Amino acid sequence: MINNRSLFIVGGLAAIAWLASNSLYVVDETERAVKLRFGEIIEEDIQPGLHVKIPITQTVRTFDTRVLTLDTDPSRYLTLEQKAVIVDSYVQWQVINPTRYYEATSGDELQAVRLIGPRVDESLRNEFGRLNLQQIISEKRDDLMTGPTEDLNALMRDELGVAILDIRVKRIDLPEDVSSAVYERMRSERERQAREWRAQGQEESERIRANADRRRQVLLAQARARSETLRGEGDAEAAAIFSEAYGKDEEFFSFWRSLDAYRQSFEGDGNMLVLDPSSDFFQYLKSPAATDQ
Repeated sequence: MINNRSLFIVGGLAAIAWLASNSLYVVDETERAVKLRFGEIIEEDIQPGLHVKIPITQTVRTFDTRVLTLDTDPSRYLTLEQKAVIVDSYVQWQVINPTRYYEATSGDELQAVRLIGPRVDESLRNEFGRLNLQQIISEKRDDLMTGPTEDLNALMRDELGVAILDIRVKRIDLPEDVSSAVYERMRSERERQAREWRAQGQEESERIRANADRRRQVLLAQARARSETLRGEGDAEAAAIFSEAYGKDEEFFSFWRSLDAYRQSFEGDGNMLVLDPSSDFFQYLKSPAATDQ
């Protein structure tokens, strides 16, 4: 009797434990859930927390609502002028409508990736097809992907219940033949610009040099005019001084000028001067002052 009772208690506890484990479930902070009854959704977008369900008849499917990344394989696209580019990109997406997501993919992330991938490829193909190669090379990649991201986001929200948060281009390569042609065109363009800038620089340097030469000539002319003025003023002042000195003692001035002339004549070695005793030089020696001495 005791054994039967113990078995009954153990069985009852096991049933309660089983019922509790199958009736209670937890939705994590990074998840959302839907409740199903025999495969039919009866409760949508269940928020994080502890919840209750009826065992056996009801099941719960949880979905990761964190931002997920789909890294696509490099694809070849044609530009507006029918030139090929090889684009390596990735997509960031997130589940925002668990009900629509479950209906479209049965909650299978791989199935979602298989549905998103072709849509991304089509969007990029359309975007690159409306641009020429120069626009693709020169435009910023973030700006380049703004349009496709917005269009694909609106479409995927309706079709799959997911948001396309971003489409990023990691790398854009050109096929070898296109790369060579682009390189040659870019080199020709740079050489043309270099020639233009060199010609402009030469023209500017010549203009600067001409201005400098003209300024130099003006400065030299002004300096020469100033020097002639100063020289004239100096000569006039010297002449006035000499005239004033000559007027004070004309005889001494004549004598001093003669001595200075003789001094300049005998600056070298071996010079000889022959004077006539009746010359002006001996007149000073014959003066009464000289005879008295």
